[in-house]
Amino acid sequence: MLLHTRLPTLRNIGYVQRYFSNVCRLKVLFFGTDHFSLPSLKALHKNLIDNGRVERLEVVTSFKAAKNPVKRYSRTEGIPLHDWAYFSRRAASTFDLGVVVSFGHLIPETLINSFHRGMLNVHASLLPKLRGAAPIVHAIANGDQRTGVSIMRIKPLQFDVGEILLQSSVDIGRDTLMPQLHDQLANIGADCLIACIEDLETYYQRQTIQNNADATYAPKISRKFAKISWSNSTSVRIYDLYRSLYGLQPLITTFGGDVVKIFKLSFNKAQTSLTPVTPGYVEYSKRNKQLLVRCGDGQLLEILQLSIGGKKMLTGQDFYNGFLSKVHTSERCFK
Repeated sequence: MLLHTRLPTLRNIGYVQRYFSNVCRLKVLFFGTDHFSLPSLKALHKNLIDNGRVERLEVVTSFKAAKNPVKRYSRTEGIPLHDWAYFSRRAASTFDLGVVVSFGHLIPETLINSFHRGMLNVHASLLPKLRGAAPIVHAIANGDQRTGVSIMRIKPLQFDVGEILLQSSVDIGRDTLMPQLHDQLANIGADCLIACIEDLETYYQRQTIQNNADATYAPKISRKFAKISWSNSTSVRIYDLYRSLYGLQPLITTFGGDVVKIFKLSFNKAQTSLTPVTPGYVEYSKRNKQLLVRCGDGQLLEILQLSIGGKKMLTGQDFYNGFLSKVHTSERCFK
């Protein structure tokens, strides 16, 4: 049977162009380094294998990173790799779309402009809230009850200011720890990324501009961020700080001039001190075997694991036996 195809007229040529634009597959260059990047890379790779919208996939990452799951996965799966330190704009010219997920480097304008379908970013907040390097940590530390993921377009010269294509929100539980929320958002971000890529033209048409007046910021975490101010912080505030840094770095205080690192504490057993002592005062309940410290609101938090002076990990009972019991009650205070 002979099939006849009607050639487009000037009247319907725009429709035909949009049709072929919608079904064309994409050559994707992925930029990422850490564990948050990995689910998005895996989702793109699966889309490639399943003959989805992704036609070609290569990866740009930092070879210098000590622990780089993106590099390890790419080598295992045979995905072509490029070292960011030696990457050039010319190498990107054969790709349609750039995808950036937790990369940590500002992309030059010349490189952004080399992708004729633009560059997308998976960001772990509901932009314009919490722009910056550490949105997950800051969301928990702020006591936020909700956060999410944004798929946005990369703009030159600034981080996290581009148009938003898609957002998905999640609740933050009262006892949610940073690694739990991190993994949840990484997986949601991967799903949202694939949704956008599969129907890129529609999402581009519906993209929205961020309202800069609503922007808040989540800068990179410093050592100072983990320092506890017992006098100025409530028990909830300290517990939120602990949750936000869990698995990343311990909370920091001092005892008798030595640095104390708090690795695990409990808010569920928070209680009000019956003794009018200063914030930071440490006491030990022999009956319950609890190491308790008073916060700025008069409540007590239980410390479960800590170290002092850079030495081995201690339980609350260990700390009492080795340190607290050996000083006068007037000196039993975290600073």
